[in-house]
Amino acid sequence: MRLKTKNLNWFAGRPVVILGEIASKKLNIHVDEKIYVRHAGRKIFAVVDIFQGLVKANEIGLSKEISSRLGNKEGEQVDIESANLFEGARLIRKKIEGGELNAEELKIIVTEITNNNLTEAELAFFLSAEKLVGMTTKETIALTEAMISTGRKLDFGREIVADKHCIGGIAGNRTTPIVVSICAAAGLIMPKNSSRAITSAAGTADVIETLAKVELSGEEIKKVVGKAGACLVWNGALNLSPSDDKLIHVERLLNLDVEPQLLASIMSKKIAAGSNRILIDIPYGGGKMKTKRQAKKLGNKFKIIAEHFNVKIKPVYTDGKQPIGNGMGPVLEMIDVLSVLRNDPDCPKDLKEKAILLASEILSLCGIYFTRIKARKILESGKAYEKFKEIINAQNGSKDFDERVTKLKIAKHNKPIYADYYGNLEIGNSKLNELCRILGTPETTSAGIYLHKHNGVVKEGEKIMTLYSESPQRLEEGLKFLKEVEPFKIK
Repeated sequence: MRLKTKNLNWFAGRPVVILGEIASKKLNIHVDEKIYVRHAGRKIFAVVDIFQGLVKANEIGLSKEISSRLGNKEGEQVDIESANLFEGARLIRKKIEGGELNAEELKIIVTEITNNNLTEAELAFFLSAEKLVGMTTKETIALTEAMISTGRKLDFGREIVADKHCIGGIAGNRTTPIVVSICAAAGLIMPKNSSRAITSAAGTADVIETLAKVELSGEEIKKVVGKAGACLVWNGALNLSPSDDKLIHVERLLNLDVEPQLLASIMSKKIAAGSNRILIDIPYGGGKMKTKRQAKKLGNKFKIIAEHFNVKIKPVYTDGKQPIGNGMGPVLEMIDVLSVLRNDPDCPKDLKEKAILLASEILSLCGIYFTRIKARKILESGKAYEKFKEIINAQNGSKDFDERVTKLKIAKHNKPIYADYYGNLEIGNSKLNELCRILGTPETTSAGIYLHKHNGVVKEGEKIMTLYSESPQRLEEGLKFLKEVEPFKIK
């Protein structure tokens, strides 16, 4: 069938065409089904949406992803035809049915994800199959290799390039900016690329973005690292393991954590970024890992994958029974980070001590001695704070760090929560993350929760936490959630 093109001035995030009702009925094509668009010897796969009135009966609307690749002019004719089932979709079905996928098959799936040949529904089925059926170690390594090979790679030309990652699940826990600053001040090269929030109140990239640009190109990162020794950027802008970003998007929609995908995601991003000394923070007792045995089992899987790729890795098993730090939400977490780096007397001590622990483990992994003493000295001397300023200024291409800090604002609507009676306070992680999402995080950077108390004895009338939101309606929804779900208990 031939249709006239209407170039739509928007990006859909993947190749999308808009058909009217008449054309869709003639082709017997429905929403989210796939077609090929052909023009001037080019053939592009696209997903169908139907919008009566946006295009005429003889027209097809093209998202920018398609028109920019076809190079067609407005009104030119294109041929369209139904697309057969992609090989990736067939292999996903094989996995759903319990089959084991080999390296070639996983490469096909990852390539089709990267090329936008699979819909979000198909990605959701793939993730569900990974979670419910599971993957062997061989499959996970092959998945990691496929994810690395379909994106770009960075090379800093250094013998040792360090990195760290936390598997997540712990509210607050914003150690990364502190750890990177300590390690870079100690002379390590640390090009830290981080994700945005998946299930938490904020990801490291969301927090850093309150002060600095995080969407840097590979060339810009090399320039920043060459100047400051480190960076703190969003990995989604780098095209490192690009299939992972698409899978993370679906994981976020489903609020789903998938262990094989977590392993492949972390390792593919770190290896593609050129890192060869990697620390993995695996909290247990709450969040994703309930027991230390479970955490060590995951840590051993990281070691096996790292050995295959000839990189050194150190899993560190940390206390995950309660939130780390006081703030939850981008601005509130950045305030915690600054408080620790400045050595404020009232800074969150748990965040400070955990950052020193992780920094010392990275220094040790990179062959530096007296690591705990060195990490503490760098932090408490103010050298880490100066290094953090240097990193932020380098990413922004300016020297306005102090001015940016003064512009950090907490949401204007707030509600303190007090203890109704004396007892032992127990605060969970996942429910607090859910509460933060209701309050507007991470999209509303000023929203979130500030903890005044951690696990332990609390007196009647003592302030436990304060909720912050830019929306009175969201604040009310948060209070309703607090009452119905009880993210903390006093026993």
